[in-house]
Amino acid sequence: MEDQSLEKKFSKFIIAVSIVIPVVVAILFGIKLKDFGINVEPLSFLPPIYATTNGITAVVLVWAVIAVKNGKRKLHERLMTLAIGLSVAFLVMYVAYHMTADSTKFGGEGLVRYVYFFILLTHILLSIAIIPLVLITYVRALAKRFDKHKKIAKITFPLWLYVAVTGVVVYLMISPYYAN
Repeated sequence: MEDQSLEKKFSKFIIAVSIVIPVVVAILFGIKLKDFGINVEPLSFLPPIYATTNGITAVVLVWAVIAVKNGKRKLHERLMTLAIGLSVAFLVMYVAYHMTADSTKFGGEGLVRYVYFFILLTHILLSIAIIPLVLITYVRALAKRFDKHKKIAKITFPLWLYVAVTGVVVYLMISPYYAN
């Protein structure tokens, strides 16, 4: 019974965070600090760092799955906590970059343009969808509801991995078009 109460205790938090993060990111994405008279240089060093953070997140996610399959539950828990931390760090850097720099236009043409926008769109949509999935999966583990945790983790893991990997792919595809 206690296990269910932990899930119930976090349910409103999960809903709130799952709504607030995408809304705040969307708002902050459109805000430029220079529009408020804050003269700050574009944080143009951040995109390769946050792309690398996405890549590390992907590696950590795979490592965590391998750990749990090998019965290393505590290592799995630590790695998943690290993956969440890396995702939060990515988000902070991403927002900071976009609040100080103009958006970069993708310059590719033809089929590569359609591929880029398909990857970008699925990356963005799934990065929104993954928020509640990650939080629910994590809380179910904290509540020691491992049967339910495992069920949702089978959905959460591949989607989160896709978001992490496509974050790197999007960066690699658009990086030639960044202003120097």
